[in-house]
Amino acid sequence: MGDAFDVIIIGAGIVGAMVARQLSRFDLKVLLLEKECDIGMGASSANSAILHAGFDPKPGSLKARLNVAGNKAWDTLCLDLDIPLRRTGSYVVAIGEEELPTLEGLFKQGLDNGVPGLRLIQRSEMLTREPLINPAVAGALFAPTAGVVDPFQAVIAAAENAVANGVTVMLNCAFEDFERKDGRISAVKTSRGTFPCRFAVNCAGAGAARVLNAALPGSTTQLQLRRGEYLIYDQSEIILNNVLFPTPSEKGKGIIVSTTTHGNVMIGPNSNFVESQDERGTTPEGLDEILGHAKRLVPSMGTQGIVAQYAGLRACAEPDDFTVEAPREAPGFINVFGINSPGFVSAPAIADLVRDLLREEGLELRPRWEFRPERRASPRYHALSHREKAELIAREPAYGRIVCRCEEITEGEIIAAIHSPIPATTYDAVKRRTWLGTGRCQGGFDYPRVLEILSRELGIPLSSVTKKGPGSEFIHRGTKDLEAPHGTL
Repeated sequence: MGDAFDVIIIGAGIVGAMVARQLSRFDLKVLLLEKECDIGMGASSANSAILHAGFDPKPGSLKARLNVAGNKAWDTLCLDLDIPLRRTGSYVVAIGEEELPTLEGLFKQGLDNGVPGLRLIQRSEMLTREPLINPAVAGALFAPTAGVVDPFQAVIAAAENAVANGVTVMLNCAFEDFERKDGRISAVKTSRGTFPCRFAVNCAGAGAARVLNAALPGSTTQLQLRRGEYLIYDQSEIILNNVLFPTPSEKGKGIIVSTTTHGNVMIGPNSNFVESQDERGTTPEGLDEILGHAKRLVPSMGTQGIVAQYAGLRACAEPDDFTVEAPREAPGFINVFGINSPGFVSAPAIADLVRDLLREEGLELRPRWEFRPERRASPRYHALSHREKAELIAREPAYGRIVCRCEEITEGEIIAAIHSPIPATTYDAVKRRTWLGTGRCQGGFDYPRVLEILSRELGIPLSSVTKKGPGSEFIHRGTKDLEAPHGTL
């Protein structure tokens, strides 16, 4: 039996990380569990990274309320946690006069949801605001509060701040079951042992149904998984500074053409049901689909300059709304369920609601006087002035050695990621923290050097360095370990 905790959070995506940070404000012992080898490896690492304004959810829904409330929180969050954020605004674009009534409906819905600053704009203004837009544009709905955020940094920053304020993070720790005492959840059973707790919070994302059904014996609740595929363009290929939505369909917001905090253009996602959490790969048909839809918004888009593709899973519940509740049938359990889009932007407000539910369920929340809301990211070499670079290299010479040429990432940044509050122990974990390997060569230049640095800093052989955990090793043996056939050199 492991240590006892006041609260155990199951799942370290953006929602779990925000819940952990929120609870770190109080005099509590909190454990954040994650089945993968790093935090934020599920939907939080494969999404559109857009802070939605809140006009899309159905008025009166929990989605609508938490979307608008969450959106308002991100400015302060990004200042406190040193997270890249751009308040670009967003445009829902009508291509042709027949789509204008949809904009008017979304405008009214946004007003009902309390979204500030919404405005319907004419064709001429939209052409001025985005020169690459389809000339057949008839008008657009502009939402100034929308924006883009670095999704990896958001998860990492929130979790690191939680750790700095006393939260324990346990990786490679898969949920298995609950234990009960007098009808109340009293412990969480995991692949790394059993941990007593007063409360457990289900933030398991695509795996949330399994956790819920374990908490409610006899329950057979299921989630439907939708796969969304994306394409990323090289920064030099296309310059677009806006977030462009098509008019929505029954599948959702539609395929987006969007800028990012890193300056790349991203298109996607589509939306197709899949049976398993393992179905995360892209498909030729899916990529053709998103490119075709993107060209309807920006006709000049093509295959030239595409540097990456990826897919993510969205957990969809029926009815289509968020669930944040304390089920009467499972004392000691908080259920956060069906968190799909706009879950990322809503995460701070979801965390506030979880806090309030825990208080209502009897958890005493005494503020910690030593809580510190700020977290500073490690230096970003490429963002510094020449003087700042020289001063940094004088203090820490490793910052003077470029490892990733495309994104200008240094050895110093990689070392800082490996020894961060939640250490990066795989190539992809370093990538999420530093952005190396995301440029035109997609790691082709930096792989060997990064593997050497990981091996050296972690004190492990090169053959133990992985891309994303066990089973993804880069090197199986050295070439000199092979015996040459007789008579060959």
